[in-house]
Amino acid sequence: MSLTFTFDPAVTPDLRDGVLDLWTDVSNAGGSVGFVPPVTREDIRPELVKHMVGMAEGRTRLLVGHDEQGRVAATAFLALNTHRLMRHWLWLYTVMVHPRHQGRGYGRDLMAAAADAARTCDGIEAIRLTCRGGLGLERFYESCGYKEVGRVPGAIRVAPGDDRDDVFLLLPLG
Repeated sequence: MSLTFTFDPAVTPDLRDGVLDLWTDVSNAGGSVGFVPPVTREDIRPELVKHMVGMAEGRTRLLVGHDEQGRVAATAFLALNTHRLMRHWLWLYTVMVHPRHQGRGYGRDLMAAAADAARTCDGIEAIRLTCRGGLGLERFYESCGYKEVGRVPGAIRVAPGDDRDDVFLLLPLG
């Protein structure tokens, strides 16, 4: 089985709730998506609203993957740059695959679909993303073609005494 990806899907209550559930489940499984477990849907909701405001304003675009039951199983948000000198690349945020689908290659599928989606955006030549060090995520992204281009040691404080590097990666689309 594989996921079915949609770029810029219609935002319905089911989609919104599906993304909220995904983000909560990924966070509670220890995923590096801006939260530290335990979290509730209500903890996540304000951050999802920020993403959706960006979508409504045309600054952010959503890529969603649905599983064979039609459930939201993966997401990535593509954020366009508004700075006139940086409009040739975009940010990839909140890259998630549901824990029940881990280990099936869906993460690679999501990253390939995100690159394909970015290529449809006028003038976009590269994707940038950041990840939390200490989890091996940079190795995963590098295996998807990204190159580490910077690192800020200890920039992310997961808990007192548990600081992680903020790792910057780039994927040229040319």
